[in-house]
Amino acid sequence: MDLGLADRTYVVTGGSSGVGLATVRALLDEGANVATCGRDADRLARIGEHDRLFTATCDVRDAAAVRDFVEASAEAFGGRLDGLVNNAGQSRMKRLDDTTEDDWRDELELKFAGVLNPLQAARKHLGASDAASVVNVNAVLAKQPEPRLITTSAARAGILNLSKSLATELAADGIRVNSVCLGLVDTGQWTRRHAAADSGLPYDDWQAELAADRGVALGRLGRAEEVAYAIVALLSPRASYITGTSIDVCGGVGRGIL
Repeated sequence: MDLGLADRTYVVTGGSSGVGLATVRALLDEGANVATCGRDADRLARIGEHDRLFTATCDVRDAAAVRDFVEASAEAFGGRLDGLVNNAGQSRMKRLDDTTEDDWRDELELKFAGVLNPLQAARKHLGASDAASVVNVNAVLAKQPEPRLITTSAARAGILNLSKSLATELAADGIRVNSVCLGLVDTGQWTRRHAAADSGLPYDDWQAELAADRGVALGRLGRAEEVAYAIVALLSPRASYITGTSIDVCGGVGRGIL
């Protein structure tokens, strides 16, 4: 099926690794133009060169830098912008008693700035598109809190709520807003946690034990490209009647019915 993404332009934040990088590659494979940013110039450089790819270093918490990045992205591809993937972020492994005021402040700032700054910068361009779409990359933590990730769980819930509000607010401008809520995905964060755990288990065995402990029905961690598929599908003009919803890509770890 042709997803209708060819020659359209999409911005993906946090595209230097993991789900963001998989999304960048999936969009390029569909013939789209892609602009992506990250804080690490070396990691961005490892994406490689492509005539339909624009990259720049940028911290999504810096509103002015995000505006400059989005404007440069649109200019690189003829002033057009058809979609935005808000992917930049990280998880904070802490329980309540280990969490400081700065932890709370930093986590909420990152999560909300990571959505609002790119959206505000891109809104005028998205409003000019005939198929504008925003996808906020979230987590099932938004629906079922994890005590070991208390700040991240709270911030994720707020972003899910915000996404629903944005879908209503921006519908009149022809801008769809949806969320993809991921579970345990095999990215750099988990390889780093495996190393820090020093369990003595090979990574595949450690990963299987982790999936069992967290109740993942499919018994494994997800792959970044599996999440990217859902993101790209929601960006597609073929999803033109889908807004204000969320898709769980979590291997069955979600225990809620909403």
